[in-house]
Amino acid sequence: MSHIAVERNRRRQMNEHLKVLRSLTPCFYVKRGDQASIIGGVIEFIKELHQIVQSLESKKRRKSSSPSPSTAPSPKPFQLSPKPDSPFAFNTDQFKEVGSCCNSPIADVEAKISGSNVILRTISRRIPGQIVKIINVLEKLSFEILHLNISSMEDTVLFSFVIKIGLECQVSVEELALEVQQSFCSEAVCV
Repeated sequence: MSHIAVERNRRRQMNEHLKVLRSLTPCFYVKRGDQASIIGGVIEFIKELHQIVQSLESKKRRKSSSPSPSTAPSPKPFQLSPKPDSPFAFNTDQFKEVGSCCNSPIADVEAKISGSNVILRTISRRIPGQIVKIINVLEKLSFEILHLNISSMEDTVLFSFVIKIGLECQVSVEELALEVQQSFCSEAVCV
């Protein structure tokens, strides 16, 4: 009899904790109400928050090590390798095989292959209309957007796309990362 009561109490606590997790997670992360969906959605949400924290830490390090605004140099050209303090930095042996980063003072862009899809992530300050520019680039390159997630904190925004590689698509992940990076630039900076 006591085993049944203990088990009932355990299930009640589990359901309460799942309700709290679901209430703390934005609704688009949790598609259904079952336990596996709730836990999976919470995991994805925590991953996104972790990336934002890394981005903010990186931004803080860049601010503390950059010269004063009056002596700041103009933005540098793009680089096609991850910076060690980049929120997208990962093992460079794997980097050559599965993905590409294109970082600039304006934005960090990562594109990597995941099965028959590409995962594209960008972290930048909030720029009005930027999401439309990225979508236009993806459509121009014959990618189909399967999923888009937007996370923001203060003036920093993370766009995370899952995109399907179209039959007409003839670009590498390096070219994709560079094209998306260039969408962040104004004509004055990119010329």
